Amino acid sequence: MKLEIPENIGAIVPYPPGKPLEELEREYGISDSIKLASNENGWGPSPKAVEAIEQCLRGLHRYPDGSSFYLTEALAGKLGAGMDEIVLGNGSNEVIEFLVKAFVRTGDEVISSHPSFLMYQKFVQVRGGRNRVVPLKEMLHDLGAIINTVNEKTRLIFLDNPNNPCGTFFSTREFEDFLRRLPESVIVVLDEAYVDFVKAEQRIDILSYIRKSEGIPAVVALRTFSKAFGLAGLRVGFGLMHRDIADVLHRVRQPFNINLPAQAGALAALSDDVHYHATLNKTRLGRKWLQEEVKKLGCVPYDSQTNFFLIDVKGDATILYESMLRKGVIVRSMAAYGYPDFIRITVGTRDENERFVTALADSLSELGYV
Repeated sequence: MKLEIPENIGAIVPYPPGKPLEELEREYGISDSIKLASNENGWGPSPKAVEAIEQCLRGLHRYPDGSSFYLTEALAGKLGAGMDEIVLGNGSNEVIEFLVKAFVRTGDEVISSHPSFLMYQKFVQVRGGRNRVVPLKEMLHDLGAIINTVNEKTRLIFLDNPNNPCGTFFSTREFEDFLRRLPESVIVVLDEAYVDFVKAEQRIDILSYIRKSEGIPAVVALRTFSKAFGLAGLRVGFGLMHRDIADVLHRVRQPFNINLPAQAGALAALSDDVHYHATLNKTRLGRKWLQEEVKKLGCVPYDSQTNFFLIDVKGDATILYESMLRKGVIVRSMAAYGYPDFIRITVGTRDENERFVTALADSLSELGYV
């Protein structure tokens, strides 16, 4: 077999998936492990979501609603948006793909930061565009450097706010100043996957920028049901944008991209304010407790407004990751992101957090890091 693979496709490094938990346990000879590496919701989805999914299963022989009408209607009501300002995706990453498909041609440029979500750059490579990657500055988006990178070929700018993996966040004032220094020809994509965990008074009023058409570029916001709503396994995300951009994205969106259980589960989850706010509260309390305990061990926890945070472990993070893995606690080494002495930890349940602290203390002692 002879394959002619386009150069832009051959250059792509596949997204590195983690091994299944069961496979890691088999490989390392451990059991009852906990995973605090993927920024998942340790408390799970709303019971209302689970019930709605179970009730819809007998209808799996039917195609789902191709417009996701009821979910879109509920989102619009919850957010004060118009239904024509919302585009749903199979995870918010599919909305990223829609944007690149719709607005990037071969040779066009897209700006993103490093480190941030890897899929921004991969979708651009598939399309034949050119990635212009701006390093974070002191773990923050270097908005000034991004502005200086913009040229006549720039089509999209991706900013994750809060940033993953650093958990840092820029303010409304900084965002406003940034927008006013950009040409109106670009589209600024604000990836707000973790915005639910940000204090309400500090969040950017994204709809005001989406609807403000003079003097600034178009703004698109990305949201997800994977984090605060605990539906990562269903893959439901959405974008908020001007109706003209939404109209273009619907032209590249495949029909039925949100499956039946995903629509049912997300709709029910959206209605359960009690579970949603309990998740946020437990996450904030857990993060505060974890950061205090980490300090006691001699490590340096970094501030975050998300359900995860970085820890400077004062030694090789990959070796520490291996040590903790053997104790049944899975975290994320940040070596591949350019932070060789850092791990990223997801806030878990109380039991998971306590087990993490115990394992971290033992590994730090064994390795002589602090």
